Amino acid sequence: MDYVEQRMAQEAAKPAVAADSSSSLLTPLNLLILGLFLYTAYSFFKPQPPAALPKEEPAVVFTTFTPRTLLPYNGENNAPVYLAVRGRVFDVTRGRNFYGPGGPYANFAGRDASRGLACGSFDEDMLTKDLDGPLDTLSDLGRDELEALQGWEDRFSEKYLVVGKLVPVGEEDK
Repeated sequence: MDYVEQRMAQEAAKPAVAADSSSSLLTPLNLLILGLFLYTAYSFFKPQPPAALPKEEPAVVFTTFTPRTLLPYNGENNAPVYLAVRGRVFDVTRGRNFYGPGGPYANFAGRDASRGLACGSFDEDMLTKDLDGPLDTLSDLGRDELEALQGWEDRFSEKYLVVGKLVPVGEEDK
């Protein structure tokens, strides 16, 4: 009967071993894995702050300019820098280093730059002298000069916003 008692004692010990095996789930490695899982779940489901919208430059209204009303847009006193090419007024403020005060193209700021760009000249005589007179028709320019002007106009169109048109004095309201 000794054998039977031993066997019963072994059977009685088995549930105790099973109880011990459940406590073996709380090992440091299992706790670490559980912590990583909970952190990952929290990171995935935590509320995200709304995405900030990029700041945009203020909208520019399309305006009709005359040579005289375009003149103040020469970049002085932190004013925007505009210039006209074949009657289209471009906002070249982003290129202030080139077109603003002290820049290599500064004499075109606030002016009709068409003739100077076509002829590749920065001389003052390329600019309209009579601000209240007719606009330069550019009719005396040759084919090469007109092609050069077209290249400049294309470059400005790709790079800068058109903010208005240049008209002679008396045609602002048309």
